[in-house]
Amino acid sequence: MMKMMRNKPTNLPTAATNGGRVSGGGGGRESGGHDWEMRPGGMLVQKRNPDSDPVGAPPPPMIRVRIKYGSVYHEINISPQASFGELKKMLSGPTGIHHQDQKLMYKDKERDSKAFLDVSGVKDKAKMVLIEDPISQEKRFIEMRKIAKTEKAAKAISDISLEVDRLGGRVSAFEMITKKGGKIAEKDLVTVIELLMNELIKLDGIVAEGDVKLQRKMQVKRVQNYVETLDALKVKNSKTSGQRLETIQEQKQEEKPLQSLMDMPMNSSQKKQEIEEEPRSSGSGTFEIDSSTQWETFDHHPLAPLSSNTANNHAIPPRFNWEFFD
Repeated sequence: MMKMMRNKPTNLPTAATNGGRVSGGGGGRESGGHDWEMRPGGMLVQKRNPDSDPVGAPPPPMIRVRIKYGSVYHEINISPQASFGELKKMLSGPTGIHHQDQKLMYKDKERDSKAFLDVSGVKDKAKMVLIEDPISQEKRFIEMRKIAKTEKAAKAISDISLEVDRLGGRVSAFEMITKKGGKIAEKDLVTVIELLMNELIKLDGIVAEGDVKLQRKMQVKRVQNYVETLDALKVKNSKTSGQRLETIQEQKQEEKPLQSLMDMPMNSSQKKQEIEEEPRSSGSGTFEIDSSTQWETFDHHPLAPLSSNTANNHAIPPRFNWEFFD
């Protein structure tokens, strides 16, 4: 308490405060011409004028740096608080070298792109040497090829994914037909399986890493699941066809005896009745011939001998040369 009383100014006005501001006699100012305000902690301080405060520290003056590349000198105006990486990007235009392929030498020492100019001691009219780094250029080309290859693989997998989605819709339709008891043509099942296998071959030919590799693996698993589903539907469809074929054969076998009796000729039934009506002897085992049975006889007409002329005219030449033995 004594310390606060010691730090409190002695020339404060004795009038009452109004809204945290101490007012002087009649003009609201003390004899020194300053306004006072009460801070949240209860401390009475001199009020600051925001118009009198500076907006910010003035930026440091620009410096001119001279960079030698081969036999050509380039002068760049840059802030001393900038980094060497920013200076490399500014040099990409006049030199035609990518900023990642540049190597800046200051005082015979290579400077990192993240280092600042003023911290490294760069001042106005400082001289530097720019060297093209072939190793960095090769690394950048390899990275660019890797990125392009990854993008190409991702696009190919995206196209395959759309095709697999389309074929998956057909598989779902086949499942619905099978659940409702319908029959699917085996040709349609084989066609969809072949299309899915073609997509699987495309996926096997894609080489990818990271997230693209995970996407490829996911699509391979989807295709395999669809193929397994179609194989199961194919087996189920073949079993249904076999059962229907057996049912049709059984129906044909049941209808066949009735149809044969209906198609039997009348003479066969008459003969069967005649056979059943024939008298059989019970004891001697010999059959008695009924004299009333009328038998039809055929007269034997001997062939008339052919005349010599007819024989000569109609003589048939021998087909084989026969050899006679005495």
